[in-house]
Amino acid sequence: MAKHLASLTPQDLDRINASLQETDRFLEQNYPGDDGTRQPIHTVYVPADRFTPSFAADWGAQAAAAVEDHGGLERLGGLLGLEPKLGTAVASRVARKLAEEPIEDLRLDFEDGYGDRGDDAEDDDAVAAAKAVAAAVEAGTAPPFIGIRFKCFEAPTRARGLRTLDLFVSTLARAGELPAGLVLTLPKVTTVDQVRAMDDAVSRLEQIHSLPAGRLKFEVQVETPQLILGADGTSPVAQLPHAVPGRISALHYGTYDYSASLQIAAEYQSMEHPVADLAKEIMQLAVAGTGIRLSDGSTNVIPVGDNTENAWKLHGRLVRRSLERGYYQGWDLHAAQLPSRFTATYAFYREGLPAAALRLRNYVEQTGSGVMDEPATARALAGFILRGVQCGALSPEEVLSQAGVELSQLTTLAHPRLASPAVN
Repeated sequence: MAKHLASLTPQDLDRINASLQETDRFLEQNYPGDDGTRQPIHTVYVPADRFTPSFAADWGAQAAAAVEDHGGLERLGGLLGLEPKLGTAVASRVARKLAEEPIEDLRLDFEDGYGDRGDDAEDDDAVAAAKAVAAAVEAGTAPPFIGIRFKCFEAPTRARGLRTLDLFVSTLARAGELPAGLVLTLPKVTTVDQVRAMDDAVSRLEQIHSLPAGRLKFEVQVETPQLILGADGTSPVAQLPHAVPGRISALHYGTYDYSASLQIAAEYQSMEHPVADLAKEIMQLAVAGTGIRLSDGSTNVIPVGDNTENAWKLHGRLVRRSLERGYYQGWDLHAAQLPSRFTATYAFYREGLPAAALRLRNYVEQTGSGVMDEPATARALAGFILRGVQCGALSPEEVLSQAGVELSQLTTLAHPRLASPAVN
């Protein structure tokens, strides 16, 4: 028998539950949260016809050579403001990264980086790119995530973009199982209907090639102001996750197209311009809780020649700035940007580990401390540490030593819904 007498009857509770069934279904379908899988820390763009199965290794060698020409990775750490002890720890890990996995995510570009070469040439290159990707996957030389960016769905390029998408995916599908990390990127989106059209196209390709429904997810590039603020005063980007639930994997900010659309002078177009920050904050709000990832854009200031060290300083600062703002991925356009990408990223996680690990340990062990963290903060602490492990900045052994949790427990703390039964 209950100790206290409540006023609401079981019938009242049944009525309230019934009234919220649609809300429960909506939240479960549209706000599933992050799925706990690895998110790459960067995306490298290369014209599609330049890709070969050795491309990632070649870029890693070029990156290592560039940094050695300027005093090595520890000196780069100093340029980026790292203390000597941290710089040494980061340098050893970045050296290993450049040798073993220099590119985490690679996009073979058929859009701005490729241009208009005529239909016959692009047909040939789309098929050749798919075959090269399949060969790289089979040889074990492909980055963990790889795919294409095709031309946008505006009227002048729509048919060409769809044909390139079709030829690339169909060639891969006919060759065998699709790469586990296959990524498709839809650029220059201006309306929700263009995303619905992309959903239609990949759904049809799934049917044709007997692929599981939902297998072909895609990224949306946010490069136009119309996607941030629509003609009716609403935000189309906020509608995207709900227009095609479960289909979009990420939103990527396009620095230069977006800035140019707002008539920002070329000298001031940047990932840190106020118009960029506004767009990216709206993107964050739009996908919060949906499981859709976010990526910042790029800097076109490339570390070459006499500008190398200044470009590294700029790139490292921009990478750190993005990380501090919750953008854990960005674009890299040149091999010499890899050292500054990895150095800045690894320093971010290694600097933050001691405090985050202590707070997480205190939360897990219910140890009295000067900070009373809530479950949401514990998720953020665990998520931060888990990202550091996934990119190679931290080791599971370090996490166990400092936070007192195994990798499996860390994953559960970061993504508790993965261990919870779904709402029916």
